[in-house]
Amino acid sequence: MDRKQFIKSMALLPLTTSAMTLKELENMGKAFGPSQRMPVLFLGHGSPMNAIEENEFVTGFRNVAKQIPKPQAILCISAHWETRGTYVTGLQSPPTIHDFGGFPKALFEVQYPASGSPELAKMTQEIVKSTSVGIDQQWGFDHGAWSVVKHLYPKADVPMIQMSIDYTKDARYHYALAKELSSLRNKGVLIIGSGNMVHNLRMISWEHMNTDNYAFDWTLEASSKMRKWILEGNHEELISYAKQGRPFQLAIPTPEHYFPLMYVLGLKDKADKVALFNDKAVAGSLTMTSVSLHA
Repeated sequence: MDRKQFIKSMALLPLTTSAMTLKELENMGKAFGPSQRMPVLFLGHGSPMNAIEENEFVTGFRNVAKQIPKPQAILCISAHWETRGTYVTGLQSPPTIHDFGGFPKALFEVQYPASGSPELAKMTQEIVKSTSVGIDQQWGFDHGAWSVVKHLYPKADVPMIQMSIDYTKDARYHYALAKELSSLRNKGVLIIGSGNMVHNLRMISWEHMNTDNYAFDWTLEASSKMRKWILEGNHEELISYAKQGRPFQLAIPTPEHYFPLMYVLGLKDKADKVALFNDKAVAGSLTMTSVSLHA
């Protein structure tokens, strides 16, 4: 798109009191020009220790990065940033947030110095029409984001922003909101949902922490249905998770780790192929199952 076409297209945007300047809009156009349609990832992030350990899940994150185009930027929806309302991070240099306790000092020393992208934050704010999107100037990268993205892009050379999860809304709302982000896939933006499909910390079997693929019966049942519905494209059953019986109640005692999956499923196109990886259980009541969507 040349300069005249870009300015003409921007003239069609609605005017608001927080409208971007023409210079900002032109810079945005340069930074996020047309690209091949980017994949979408749901990453089962599990323990923060995955940030510094070497294991098969870390290998899975690294391998998926090798299989997809390198993005111009990342938008991450992490289970660990819940807000009333929807926000995106607007800092140019976001801090690495160590939002956990009781772990080794080495984990607290990890920094992920990727830049933010105020341009992508503003673009996201503009394209979402169903709700107001605020730009937050305090939040950085929580461990739901950096503990996995550091394995995809260890040089921290891809700008990243986060979008918060509005805890006052249900799964259907988040699934629908995701669809409004779809155009970002054509602008070199990799959208990542980071959580866990099965996530019940209160029922972890510590004695089986190092037992390969150990899962309780209810974990197996819930996980099996989730995988089946994801691969079949049966999103309605996944959106209606609260109606799926006791195994799902145990698998999703609170929804913040499940909702990032709703964003990934909401972004699925008819042309997208669905693949699962890191498809294992940990300590009985967690699953690391991850999903990739790609044309």
